[in-house]
Amino acid sequence: MVPIFTFNIRQRIHPNLVTLGEYDGIHPSLTFATLGGKVYVHNSNKVPTSTPSRTDLNVSTGDFNMLNINQTVTALHAGHLDASKDYEVLCIGSPTNLLCYDVENNKDLFYKEVSEGVSALTIGLYGSHAEPLAITGGNCAIEGFNAAGDDMLWTVTGDVVSSLILADSTGDGQNELIVGSEDFNIRIFDAAEQLVHEMTETDNVSCLCRMGAGKYSYALGNGTVGVYTAGTRLWRIKSKNNAVSILNYDINGDGVDELITGWSNGKIDARSEANGEVLFKDMMGSSVAGVVRGKYRGATGGTQLVACSIEGEVRGYSVVDALAKRAAILDGNVEQDTLRDLQQKKQNILLELRNYDSSSVPISGHGIPANTQLQTALSVGPNGVQLTVVTTNGTLIPVVLIFAEGIFDGECHVAHPSPNALSGCVVIPLAPPKDAPVDLHVKAFVCASRSSIQFQVFELTRQLPRFAMYAHHPTKNAVATPKGNVRFVVAERVKRLIIWLEQNFLMVEDIDVVETGDFRIGFTSLRGSGPLVISMSKVGNVVIHTDDMDLAGDIIQHLGSFLGIVDLQSSCDFPNHMANLKELLSRVDGLHSAREKMSADMADSSALIRAMVVKAEDARLLGDMKNMSKAYMELYTLNVDLISGYRIRSNNHQELVDCLRIVNQFIQKSANLRIGKYKTAVVSACRQAIKTNNLQALFKIIITGEG
Repeated sequence: MVPIFTFNIRQRIHPNLVTLGEYDGIHPSLTFATLGGKVYVHNSNKVPTSTPSRTDLNVSTGDFNMLNINQTVTALHAGHLDASKDYEVLCIGSPTNLLCYDVENNKDLFYKEVSEGVSALTIGLYGSHAEPLAITGGNCAIEGFNAAGDDMLWTVTGDVVSSLILADSTGDGQNELIVGSEDFNIRIFDAAEQLVHEMTETDNVSCLCRMGAGKYSYALGNGTVGVYTAGTRLWRIKSKNNAVSILNYDINGDGVDELITGWSNGKIDARSEANGEVLFKDMMGSSVAGVVRGKYRGATGGTQLVACSIEGEVRGYSVVDALAKRAAILDGNVEQDTLRDLQQKKQNILLELRNYDSSSVPISGHGIPANTQLQTALSVGPNGVQLTVVTTNGTLIPVVLIFAEGIFDGECHVAHPSPNALSGCVVIPLAPPKDAPVDLHVKAFVCASRSSIQFQVFELTRQLPRFAMYAHHPTKNAVATPKGNVRFVVAERVKRLIIWLEQNFLMVEDIDVVETGDFRIGFTSLRGSGPLVISMSKVGNVVIHTDDMDLAGDIIQHLGSFLGIVDLQSSCDFPNHMANLKELLSRVDGLHSAREKMSADMADSSALIRAMVVKAEDARLLGDMKNMSKAYMELYTLNVDLISGYRIRSNNHQELVDCLRIVNQFIQKSANLRIGKYKTAVVSACRQAIKTNNLQALFKIIITGEG
């Protein structure tokens, strides 16, 4: 891949708000947003020859078209929304609205209010929908609109949506909806809007991108990028810089897309989708704002990779042809790189030989026995989980390194006891913040004595169970039964439930299986969320007692996956949660009423201001300075009141958004108490009940799972 053009459009570009669209059906145009709520469309057939003035940019100049949105632009995407048209449209998201704009014909297709906001946006075919949808992600909710602006899709997710893509990750010929959110999760919804995969990462999922053969890539807020296939991660790497934008692009013409990443330090690199090996890299003058692909400038052959920086630099790359690749192989720079790599390997081998030579010198009392083994054990302590690392023969452990996702800052922890306290046992406290299985990669240095200068490094891996932060109480009825509960029926034996418990909890002792009687087991949360009691009768009636609705949903989802349950209905009773929801909905109604009243007051004030301006100007024309001064003083007072009212309305809107987020999360929690078609039905029924303001029906749906 070689750079083929570069120029500067002399506009500051907002990070990750860059797209490329064929708005006339032929020529791609670079589209980007700026911090001032403006969107620029740059014609791909011309290069700016001078710096346009601010007034020139308010109209079409041949190089730019400017759209003044007058709101903060939060998402930008171009695509085919109307299957009957051969050109693409531009969709622009803001904190309150979605605009679908026909750039070629200079008209709005629709302008919809989106109460949850638009923080992520994509366009395409999803599932069984016969027409493309503009799918938005916002405040814990996902909505989809067709070309007419009709609401065709609505569902909820766990937190604010930060990225969205459509990709066929299962190979069934239909696109799944892949959602990244601020709760560190990647979720995949199938054609029936059912959750089929959920992966927990270590930070906010800032970007998603479809790759080939059912794969997709992701980027996190902590500088991690990687590739998944369905629910399995193939690889990942972590950088000290943040990944701003990711894209799939074939840089070498082999028919397999590589992962292109634009970084906050201006670096652009291409990695193999198979293993993450760096195949290409380049540097821009400032942080990358976005990377896109298309036949942007004079591309008569394949598509180009176009990278934009936040300072307005635009750089294009193209795949080298077969002759150029053959010439590159013979190029002297390639030979120098090869010699440099071989020299580095030689130095590494010589260093390794020197280490072997030094270790061959006998040092009395510094070797460890040949039968030395390293063992680990997990147990529940008073404040969390404890990992015990111990040797089998009294040798000492001076250092233990643990690599684990999401538990330690930087994903690494070093335990280094003081020299006077060295022993053959090291205890390390663990406190995972979420209920997710974590692989603990342990490296321990082992020596024979405190004066040893030679160490043996032992490596092993241990998995922390999903629900390790719940202390098991072996004594029956030792844990008080919480008021909250969820009930369901499974066609399984008690033994199967016990197998699942032993795999996902840290048990103090083995559980005796009593096939003829009822089963009950109690736990206490080490995070302070109260007791957990799970019981099952011999006929398959399961009851989960907990006051934590999230925990109950997690248990049902993972137990259902273990038992292979496709559809599961349940009933629940969480009195504390229901009381909070009732209070929250009452608060939402009050905020809606206050918002309508303030909107009416602002409209009246605006009309009064217009009348006052006319009155003041009439007085000025008549030379009546006294009345003109009086009118402008009244105008100033009205303006102050209007600004004050706007601030109150803005605070009201933010409070309303926060409340709606909690409502959507509550719907998500309620849906997680069911599996399959019953889960989807709960989401749809809850939304319908909220739209009709039928609170009685909403509570019934949450409790029984039926409308």
